[in-house]
Amino acid sequence: MDGRPLEGKTALVTCASRNIGRAIALSLSQAGANIVVNTLQDFDAAQGVADEISANGGRSLVQVADVTNHEAVQTMVQAGAEAFGAIDIFISNASARGQVDFLDMDYETWRRVIDISLDGAFHCAQAVLPMMIGNGWGRIVTLGGIAWHAGFPHRANNLTGKAGLTGLTRALAAEFGGQGVTANMISPGAVDTQRPASAGSVPKRDNLPPVPRKAQINEIASAARFLCLPEQAYINGQIIHINGGAYMGT
Repeated sequence: MDGRPLEGKTALVTCASRNIGRAIALSLSQAGANIVVNTLQDFDAAQGVADEISANGGRSLVQVADVTNHEAVQTMVQAGAEAFGAIDIFISNASARGQVDFLDMDYETWRRVIDISLDGAFHCAQAVLPMMIGNGWGRIVTLGGIAWHAGFPHRANNLTGKAGLTGLTRALAAEFGGQGVTANMISPGAVDTQRPASAGSVPKRDNLPPVPRKAQINEIASAARFLCLPEQAYINGQIIHINGGAYMGT
């Protein structure tokens, strides 16, 4: 297989300054894609990702933008298109977590998480899809999670946002699959990442999955790259579970 199958393509990766987003950005760059490295506020970390991409011979553009802001997203996508010609791949990785008892959750906390996970994907998809349709080629990969499939307490806003994101992903797959654009979701289980304090504690699990460990971020990134390859044009509207067998549903 060609070592750079995404040569000439450009990927927008939201929340790409660390953890899974960073790993996906680097992986897609290694496959030849130009990368728009999005961050909300950690410019230095995002620039570090861009520096890694440059050191490996790739091209990138750092964009500080709030994905919940329609105008900010439009500006970010326009900047990426001006730099590289078009956005061909959208990785929807932006999310927010936290643990709040449902009866103690105020509406602002409810909306904030859903705005980032779901509305952010909506704004970005609307901005990039016209270019994908015009070129007859596009890949959209959203990041879900095991929690909304299996159910976890104290995370009603997060689970609801991810459930909505699944619906959006499948709606895009159904509406644009005939125009060369695929949309799929990666749904990780526990991943070995650096966890911010605002995310709350790791949900306790009584048993390890059949593969008795957490996923490594590169395992998530390689799945994202796989879904973006030109030859994967017939994988559409699917949820790819990566959880070591902790959840085996559809």
